[in-house]
Amino acid sequence: MLDRLSSDPRVTVRRPGTPEAARGPVVYWMQRAARPDDNPALDTAVGAANELGTAVVAIFNLVAGYPRANFRHYQFLAEGFPDIAAGLKRRKVGFVLRADGDAAIERFSEEVGASLLVGDENPLRDAARWRERVAASVRVPFWTVDADVIVPSRLLEKEQYAARTIRPRLMRQLEWYLVVPWPQRAKVAWVRPAGVATLPPDPSALQGLPMDRSVGPAEGWRGGPAAGRRALRRFVRDRLAGYDGRRNEPEKDGTSRLSPYLHFGHLGPREVALAVREADAPIEDRHALLEQLVVRRELAVNFVRFNPSYDRLEGCEKWALRSLDRHRGDPRETQYPLEALEAGVTHDPLWNAGQRQMVRTGWMHNYVRMYWAKKILEWTASPEQAFDTAVMLNDRYQLDGRDPNGYAGIAWSIGGKHDRPWPPERPIFGLIRYMSFASTSRKFDSREYIRRMSRT
Repeated sequence: MLDRLSSDPRVTVRRPGTPEAARGPVVYWMQRAARPDDNPALDTAVGAANELGTAVVAIFNLVAGYPRANFRHYQFLAEGFPDIAAGLKRRKVGFVLRADGDAAIERFSEEVGASLLVGDENPLRDAARWRERVAASVRVPFWTVDADVIVPSRLLEKEQYAARTIRPRLMRQLEWYLVVPWPQRAKVAWVRPAGVATLPPDPSALQGLPMDRSVGPAEGWRGGPAAGRRALRRFVRDRLAGYDGRRNEPEKDGTSRLSPYLHFGHLGPREVALAVREADAPIEDRHALLEQLVVRRELAVNFVRFNPSYDRLEGCEKWALRSLDRHRGDPRETQYPLEALEAGVTHDPLWNAGQRQMVRTGWMHNYVRMYWAKKILEWTASPEQAFDTAVMLNDRYQLDGRDPNGYAGIAWSIGGKHDRPWPPERPIFGLIRYMSFASTSRKFDSREYIRRMSRT
């Protein structure tokens, strides 16, 4: 049974060894998959514990000053802690919440005498380094599980060039992984020993935690698995029908609005895909959503996993970099300092509306976000500055910032990633696909979108 679990393509054995049940519980290090259900990493931990005849305890360690995170992100994350604790309890899994700094996972594993450590995969640079450090210092076997995608990322083997190259590879594997999960309950309930401390599993755990508090909570959002499932049900019931026609019309708000819950792991992509696949909606709308959720989202994860420069211009396509370099010296009629961009006070009312939406609500319609990034290229001194500025603003304000989807979207908009050359060459943009206020406004009712963002 343990060999079968560890040989699953979703599982990476980071520190080999034979788990010893006599040592104590299986510890699940919850990080990216912050949910008690539809969680392959948690299912792996429970399955291993049941085979060993021991208990399971999940630990979430709040990291003060996590790179590019601020109070907006921490608050949305922490709103999910009550749901997580309650859901784990139903599965007879313990939950410990800590804010213990860098070596928290190693210390906790020693504290409870762990027999096995199971964690989440996360392709982002800082999380990968954290896993490597834990693997080098923990004293028990350590596995990580790819719980943030449907098809395990390792099966794709290398960076894929575009949606057309990754799509057939994903579709060949999808039937094996897009299946209804059968979550197990732990056979042995974990009882927290008196000496094992935990923070309260709610947003009060953030009190006193050092962080950037300059960005407040996002208007109109609440985090957590329960809120994510409500949002999924509303989307499937009210907006999935017609999604294919409305998703690129920002003034109609026809998107799923599930990306923050997917980013924080409050919803799993498999649960979303199954709900959409079985929905009573036109097939073209279901296919359009699954294209975004499976093909485009997992293309972004593939980009971040296999491209170490995913959040810098140099991670983009060579043809795009050459083209941008040829136009590096082109005059910019308008350049804005960061302060003006952050405040949304440019000459472009559509751009300002998108920026205001992002700053206030932590979310921006994806079609507007593409336009938003391309205008930053037009209004800054160099492609490198444009890329860095877009990453900074996106990560600072978006609830789904600091995410593969965001980095891939910026790389597509500014550096031609996952796109093709678009001749003829233009000033500043070169062969990068161009978007203007006039052309964009022909695609949707930009005046209505601007009016709504100015009113609310």
